[in-house]
Amino acid sequence: MNEKKTLTDYPIHELLAERWSPYAFDDRPVPEEDLRSLFEAVRWAPSSYNEQPWRYIVCTKDDPEQFKRLLSCLVEGNQIWAKAAPVLALGVVSLRFARNARDNRAAVHDLGLAAGNLLLEATTRGLLVHQMIGILPDKAREIYGIPEGFEAWTALAIGYKGDPMSLPDQLRERDLAPRQRKPLREFVFSGKWENPSPLVLNK
Repeated sequence: MNEKKTLTDYPIHELLAERWSPYAFDDRPVPEEDLRSLFEAVRWAPSSYNEQPWRYIVCTKDDPEQFKRLLSCLVEGNQIWAKAAPVLALGVVSLRFARNARDNRAAVHDLGLAAGNLLLEATTRGLLVHQMIGILPDKAREIYGIPEGFEAWTALAIGYKGDPMSLPDQLRERDLAPRQRKPLREFVFSGKWENPSPLVLNK
């Protein structure tokens, strides 16, 4: 996994520098105790009013029928590579506060925080996670009986690094490419929009 460790402009925790999202997954199963710990990490993510608006539908290749059902909720382009992962999950979010039924503008943000906890815990265990927005929410609702007020928002493929040579050409190139990010000056502002903060002008 360290082959994708990035060179950062400023020091960050090595787990953040090592985390990346592969397309190629090995078919080695993920131990159940590791999966439980991933979702325990989700459980302790922060959320607005402690609503914990996330729900996850999880399946492994130990149950091929369930795996096939969840895989069918991904767009075709994601099915091509995600079918190799040993674990798939759908991230579902409650769009209203349970406390008063009002719209929860923080819900999707909080789902992201939960996913961030899961990613970090996965990285500590030598696991890799690839998140996807390319899903079929209506199909997920139909298959899993997701109630009104909830929506399938993302999917996650979880497992161990596979061989990029198993991928179609375009995906192989993405898997082998170095990680890249925008410089801080492009998104850390001060004074007015797109005016880089003095904090980040030296890079």
